[in-house]
Amino acid sequence: MSMRPRVWVTQPVFGDILARLESHFDVRVEADVAPRAADALRAGLHDVDGALVFIPDRIDAAVIAGAHRLRAIANVGVGYDNLDIPALTAAGIIATNTPDVLTETTADFAWALLLATARRVTEAERWLREGQWTTWSFELMLGRDVHGSTLGILGMGRIGQAIARRARGFGMRVLYHNRARLAPELERDCAATHVARNELLAHSDHLVLALPYSAQTHHAIGAPELARMKPGATLVNVARGGIVDDAALADALDAGRIAAAGLDVYENEPAVHPRLLACRNVVLTPHIASASEATRRAMVALAVDNLVAALGAGPHAGRPPNPVNADALLARGGHSA
Repeated sequence: MSMRPRVWVTQPVFGDILARLESHFDVRVEADVAPRAADALRAGLHDVDGALVFIPDRIDAAVIAGAHRLRAIANVGVGYDNLDIPALTAAGIIATNTPDVLTETTADFAWALLLATARRVTEAERWLREGQWTTWSFELMLGRDVHGSTLGILGMGRIGQAIARRARGFGMRVLYHNRARLAPELERDCAATHVARNELLAHSDHLVLALPYSAQTHHAIGAPELARMKPGATLVNVARGGIVDDAALADALDAGRIAAAGLDVYENEPAVHPRLLACRNVVLTPHIASASEATRRAMVALAVDNLVAALGAGPHAGRPPNPVNADALLARGGHSA
């Protein structure tokens, strides 16, 4: 019987990259892409030393309760709200994520949603495909200008900053609100002005959400916040579901309280609130903001690097590049990264 560490990968992805794991570990890769319920996750983790997991995989205290060999969880994503970090840390299990490599691609997609939402692109396409275009009209599908307008960004980390930098080409005024104000040089680089949260809501023609999900940011955009926005404003979310109260957003869209929304993430994804599905003034995409081939490959490659190092192998043994709970390394007797 092999004495090498065992690794579980919860879905098949880029076999040539996953093959790098096989030089260090015994690797089991699931053959299908399917939601893994708690029982399936518990069974998959109970006899492995490490796992490569994805955003739909909810790893909590109950799931790892019997995973006595488990030392590392490598999450393929920059966000890790699918992981119970306190529970993993208490168990001495290092968790890692994949920051930086998806920043620019996600910012590109935020702009794709922003433009499609402001200019009613998907609404117009549906209308055309339905055979409703019988004559040209001067007032057909009037949208909102992006150039020269005010862009608001809630959450000014790496992705928020990349979104802001792209606004220069559109001659936009950029406002932002963040938990901590950026350093002056970063504000200059982004040509962005820090404002209070309510001021951001009131003055943005186009509001983009780029903040991480947490208990503190749950429903950060709900009915009160939507009521503070301009009646002609648009809202774009490329962050995480749960930051927006989807039911309140559907109310606002139905009532014309805001003009339109572009959403890549949802509260209960892959389920989408049925009233959002019925709204014509919303652009809906299936959590694909980072989904270019090059970026998704880079994310998996970084997750592999993290897992190899976290399990004590490779050139960075014991020092994974992107730990999110470095204290777990100390709990295991390792070294903080």
